[in-house]
Amino acid sequence: MKITRIRTKLYEFETIRPLGDANSPQGHKKSAGLSIFIDTDEGLTGVSMGSPPARQTILSLEPLLIGADPRGVRGLWKKMVDWVFKGGNRGIAGDAISCLDIALWDLKAKANGEPLWKTLGASTSRVKAYASGIDLCLSDDEIRTFYDGMAAKGVTAGKIKVGLDQDADIRRIGIMRDALMKASSRPTLAIDSNEYWSPKQAIRKIREIEERFDLTWAEEPARRWDYRGLRKVSQNIRAAVATGENLDDISDFMPLIANEAVDIVEIGAGTSGITGAMQVADLAYAFELPVCMMNCPGNYMAHLAAALPNHMMMEVVAAGRETCFTVDTRIEDGWILLGDSPGLGIVFDEEKLKKLSVKIPSPEVHPGLWSRRRGAGLYEVAPSEPDSLD
Repeated sequence: MKITRIRTKLYEFETIRPLGDANSPQGHKKSAGLSIFIDTDEGLTGVSMGSPPARQTILSLEPLLIGADPRGVRGLWKKMVDWVFKGGNRGIAGDAISCLDIALWDLKAKANGEPLWKTLGASTSRVKAYASGIDLCLSDDEIRTFYDGMAAKGVTAGKIKVGLDQDADIRRIGIMRDALMKASSRPTLAIDSNEYWSPKQAIRKIREIEERFDLTWAEEPARRWDYRGLRKVSQNIRAAVATGENLDDISDFMPLIANEAVDIVEIGAGTSGITGAMQVADLAYAFELPVCMMNCPGNYMAHLAAALPNHMMMEVVAAGRETCFTVDTRIEDGWILLGDSPGLGIVFDEEKLKKLSVKIPSPEVHPGLWSRRRGAGLYEVAPSEPDSLD
């Protein structure tokens, strides 16, 4: 089997509710995606999805893969990482490698005629889920509706966005807890401030929250690379510190783990693909640290989560991002259940994809929507104030 070509297509869509955090409290529904197809001479095609800015780099990596046997995924991953050596396996280059790596794993499992979770060696086809609304922009009623809906599916854990208004945050955590109590008398609660606080701000605010709630973890309470600050937070709150969502390569995780700055290691599609995420999970396992899988459309990364001995829970957003494809997964009794379709179980609807396709993303879906908000690490800027970077 040989790779014959790589195809990509940009598309735009709207989520069923706005998504927002401490750095983008206004929220947004308009989004864009990139579909990736790796074709072979035997008629099999590997698929994945990623961010539009990765498109050009994916095309630049195509010559490395053409003619190669796609089943040698780890070797091809290393070939791509070596190719971007000077610039590093991060940023847009890292996104591109992730997209291609995931499509290659999809292709490998399809060649085996089995779902990816089996190819990766999992002995179970289910993964524990936690609800995550990406919800700082939602009203109290909308928050209640989201977590009520997840509790109705048996989900007993939730994470809520915080960071700009302590009184509102405490009220909203209570709404999430009360909703999840319909599924468990003691739901698992987590908060995420998305690197908006300084370490000292985080300690003060989280301690106040912990006077009212039993938090399991606080996510990104300081900058993603700040092992001194993250360790300080971890040592001064009861909750675990979770981080890693915005790191790209195993080298980014090494100083955090070596300096005891992370208690729960977060991995996902952006962690250098499935191959890179496995490496980080193994590193965490060596230090007796659990990992949590970050969200993705259709929860397809649950295939990898199912194969990890130290996996804790996977983030489920359920925002309706599956507008032009279906995925062979479902949530039941608080678990993500993986199907038996070959590969990732992702099937693109060519007609829907064609209708949503664009040549370039609209200005409304510019990556700057997730820029760091002014005042971060210094002082709070209320959600109602303009998002100017001045």
